[in-house]
Amino acid sequence: MKRFLVILSALLLLVAAMSVVGQKSRLSPKEERREVREKRRAQRLADYEKMMDSIVLSHNFQFNPQTMQRQPAGPMRNILNPEYSVGIWGTVADICLPYIKGYTPPYYVTILNYTIPSLENFVTEQTQEGWLVSFQSSLFSGSTYTFLFEIYSRTGGATLTIKNPWYNDVQYSGTITQLY
Repeated sequence: MKRFLVILSALLLLVAAMSVVGQKSRLSPKEERREVREKRRAQRLADYEKMMDSIVLSHNFQFNPQTMQRQPAGPMRNILNPEYSVGIWGTVADICLPYIKGYTPPYYVTILNYTIPSLENFVTEQTQEGWLVSFQSSLFSGSTYTFLFEIYSRTGGATLTIKNPWYNDVQYSGTITQLY
């Protein structure tokens, strides 16, 4: 009987010791060392930047606008409709955006709603902060529209500037997401 109690107490002591060791390996963020947290955050940021670079290089992404502004000094307008976007699939673009037209005030908002089967002068260029992606299209009209994306790999944000020789530039800010 003594032997049984000694073995049982040894097993209980072993289980208690293992649970303490197991708790030490799972520290809360407050108990974890600052260097470890910083290293883990830096790795997550690097992974996100690589993912953004991959999305842009695949030419398979969507721009989701959040604000728009007529340049050089028009009022900033929030875009709350989630249906507005610009999708890029290789050399095909699907555009659905509000756009500000007019030569002189009063300017008016219209909708660019086009699917473009081939993009002219499609260029992807890497910069210090991310990527410049540009292309041109007539949008089935008599003038040329130039689309210039400035994509920031670290933040996932982007600005889109649409240039037309007849109207003021319109600039959008938003985010880039992957298309599946």
